[in-house]
Amino acid sequence: MSSSAWSDTVLQLLRRMNNFYSPGSRRAKCFRFEIDGAHVGWIPPRVAPLLTRYPDVFTPPDGGAVSLVPRLESCEERSEAVDAVLRALRQEGSLSCLKGWRDENYSVMPKFSDPPLMWMERAATSLFGVKRYGVHINGYTVSDSGEVSMWLARRSPSKQTYPGLLDNLVSTDLTCPCARARCHRDEQRVNGGGSCAVFLKAAGGLAAGVSIKHTLIKECQEEACIPAAIAEKALPVSTVSYTYEEEEGIFAESQFVFDVKLPRDFKPRIGDGEVQDFYLLPIDEVKELLATDDFKPNCAMVVLDFLIRHSFIEPDTERFYQEFVEGLHQTL
Repeated sequence: MSSSAWSDTVLQLLRRMNNFYSPGSRRAKCFRFEIDGAHVGWIPPRVAPLLTRYPDVFTPPDGGAVSLVPRLESCEERSEAVDAVLRALRQEGSLSCLKGWRDENYSVMPKFSDPPLMWMERAATSLFGVKRYGVHINGYTVSDSGEVSMWLARRSPSKQTYPGLLDNLVSTDLTCPCARARCHRDEQRVNGGGSCAVFLKAAGGLAAGVSIKHTLIKECQEEACIPAAIAEKALPVSTVSYTYEEEEGIFAESQFVFDVKLPRDFKPRIGDGEVQDFYLLPIDEVKELLATDDFKPNCAMVVLDFLIRHSFIEPDTERFYQEFVEGLHQTL
């Protein structure tokens, strides 16, 4: 592929992954999702009428916003009330995203550093455009002559999303650590910050015994059989953030990005079945793959961020350098 064609293709990827804020998007028709006056997401116009059928949980659209009713005061009350609505909608079968119900829960809050206001089933998050967070690890090696290669994973064909596509060495979502979360916000506080003890949360207020780095080390072991002694050397280097809309709803996501330089004689192995294979590829070949359909889109963005940070893409030779940087770091 020519350099010009590669640049155009990657730019189109970034525009697609940020299309919620592009001209012609549905943003102007969406309703703000608010909890106790805080803006936590976006509700697509086709979803809002379904929620008005549950006046004990949701207020009617007002001033461009849909809110939870004031009587739902605690994290647990909000979570359980919304979960009951979602389970009823799931039974109706009219919302395709709910067919992928996972019994995994995301914390809902205005910013990652804020106390969670409720939890929500993963499959439903796009219906409310709430922010989702994850961790992605770039694993790479450097030869004696200085040549860089990167380890990539190929997702299992049985994965619910993007089966069989290329992924970063290890990636995971920051979901609530319990399968059926119960918020004990009033019973157990973390670091005096009023944060729920069962939810992941940032800036020293993460759930008791859980941190981003802890999650990274655990997932490295489970997905790629990477020993903790190696995983602990992974360095936090960036975040990659974007918001896009699809038929199933709105996806506002931010990935915490880590780099880990691996020993040249180390080979990751398949662990929990999330991955079907691992490949060590020269960085030029990895760069070419970004402009194909073989990459999970947000993982391609994480690799692009790596290429920019390590100067494999430079402003003197890449005409869309500034657009690339901006497209990787959008405000949610």
